Amino acid sequence: MTASEPTRYFPAPRLARFCSQCGASIRRGIPDDDNRERDICDHCGAIHYQNPRVVVGTLPRWQGKILLCRRAIEPRYDTWTLPAGFLELNESTVQGAERETLEESGACVEIGPLYTMVDLPHIGQVHVFYLADATDPELNPGQESLEARYFDLADIPWSELSFHSVSSTLRHYVEDSKRGVFPVRQYALKTPL
Repeated sequence: MTASEPTRYFPAPRLARFCSQCGASIRRGIPDDDNRERDICDHCGAIHYQNPRVVVGTLPRWQGKILLCRRAIEPRYDTWTLPAGFLELNESTVQGAERETLEESGACVEIGPLYTMVDLPHIGQVHVFYLADATDPELNPGQESLEARYFDLADIPWSELSFHSVSSTLRHYVEDSKRGVFPVRQYALKTPL
């Protein structure tokens, strides 16, 4: 797949068929005292909620350059991204961002302030990026990255970026770098690219 080919990048929320509490069949419906469809088990009464998933990552910097990783996985195989991934249970957003950065690039970073929080309601996700400073220039990308590389701001591969949340975060960073001020930004996007 190339970066320009249209495709559905994220699956719709899973519709369960069986209750995880008792194993009985479940149905879609609006529970009493609720206003949204849920998966409901009529046998044991369990209501199965689906909530947005949180993606955490960093915008790592080293001597004026930024770190990007070339994806070795779908969606958007062979495109550039900021190191990021799904938040795990029992970790903070900072811990998750640091872990994902190390896993995808091999970079050790000092996490800085929150930079962007991007709502993607159409795919049930929230993307959170922290500014970060690499502690040294060494990179050792993990299995989810084809390569990791530092880019001058003038050399960002804009046409080869993976997701709209990544490109919008980088656009803000380039503009903010001109002023030397990096405010926290929160916004919603309507498309994944």
